[in-house]
Amino acid sequence: MSAFAPRAAGADDLDAIMAIERVAFPDDAWSEASMRADLESPHTAYLVLEEAGRVVAYAGLRAPAGSADADIQTIAVSAESRTRGRGRTLLTALLAEAATRGVREVFLDVRADNAPAQELYRSEGFVEIGRRPGYYQAVGVDAIVMRLDLRGWTEARTARPADAGVCT
Repeated sequence: MSAFAPRAAGADDLDAIMAIERVAFPDDAWSEASMRADLESPHTAYLVLEEAGRVVAYAGLRAPAGSADADIQTIAVSAESRTRGRGRTLLTALLAEAATRGVREVFLDVRADNAPAQELYRSEGFVEIGRRPGYYQAVGVDAIVMRLDLRGWTEARTARPADAGVCT
């Protein structure tokens, strides 16, 4: 499990976030303008993880005030920081934020060819509810649509020690 706590992302993190974004998603990276808009939106919560003063991962949640559902917008970890629990740390922090906003269901899209991400989401309780054929148009890859019952996830987390999870 990551020993590093996520912190809220801001406009000052945009360059570091975009550097990770372009490497993690070379065929369909968000534009800088889109990422800036998301970072500044009152409807989103973005987090970053730092190591040695450098942003190594980020994640975003869209959860408008009063909405019963939310969407995981993105999670990306720099190549050198993968497989050490950074993605799980960010995911669980986003889910906790969604819970504080009164969200009941969380949705996300994940590439059909990204087995490690799918396993992470399944291990936290997300289930596949559909597919979007060719959603990632630049490469013709399907998106798997997943859903999480946040109340059930919160109850399960409360019932087990925080460090009982499996790291990815």
